[in-house]
Amino acid sequence: MEESSEDGVNSTRPTDEVLSILYNLQLSEAGLQNLLGKNSDFVECLTQFMQRGTYESRAYGALLLKSLMEVADPMQLIGLKPQLFIEAIQILQDQISYQASKAILQLLINVCPWGRNRVKAVEAGGVPILIDLLLNSTEKRACEMILTVLEMMCGCAEGRAKLLGHAAGLAVVSKKILRVSQVASERAVRILLAVSKFCATPSVLQEMLQLGVVSKLCLVLQVDCSSKIKERATEVLKLHARAWKNSPCIPTNLLSSYPA
Repeated sequence: MEESSEDGVNSTRPTDEVLSILYNLQLSEAGLQNLLGKNSDFVECLTQFMQRGTYESRAYGALLLKSLMEVADPMQLIGLKPQLFIEAIQILQDQISYQASKAILQLLINVCPWGRNRVKAVEAGGVPILIDLLLNSTEKRACEMILTVLEMMCGCAEGRAKLLGHAAGLAVVSKKILRVSQVASERAVRILLAVSKFCATPSVLQEMLQLGVVSKLCLVLQVDCSSKIKERATEVLKLHARAWKNSPCIPTNLLSSYPA
């Protein structure tokens, strides 16, 4: 996205230069707070700049937004506009750069606990994008961050509905258990616990059986992993023992570890 000058030579858009300069200034925490405090609509303007920017300037914008959200006060976090989440999710979808994606994931981790931000992130299309990223992600830290954000989004009914509405939602979350790290496993099991508590329709329970989710939870009880993960896996299995315990979908060697 470049503009042509009068002599026909391509020139960088002024807004792109602004984002690059702002990021490269590497403002201190006090400087970032001052930027937010003196310009109440700065985040909104920054979001608008990013929507029209080049890939490079959008990446700078993502890094700058992450830094700003780390110093924002609670009222500023609660008052974030839906458009910020739309642009953040779009950056994840466009896969501009690893650093930009990581910045957006960290931004979402920082802001989703506040107010209705997790709902805003879900409404911006966050859940299916995160699931698609998780399907293609093999890097440990990226998987951990994606699952952390996904768990936050599944803390609301809208997020859980989107997870279940994605053909690969339950399967990819279950697949990451015991394959990435203790952190990733804990986040994934917590997502399954939320689904089991609040979305346990007969069809969902049957899907969890057929996809091997229940078998994976039984496996968790047999292997060496943290007590927290085992406790949550046990809770899920106990919640629906009547529907699952005697199912032929669970291999015999795993069925033996089904909690009483």
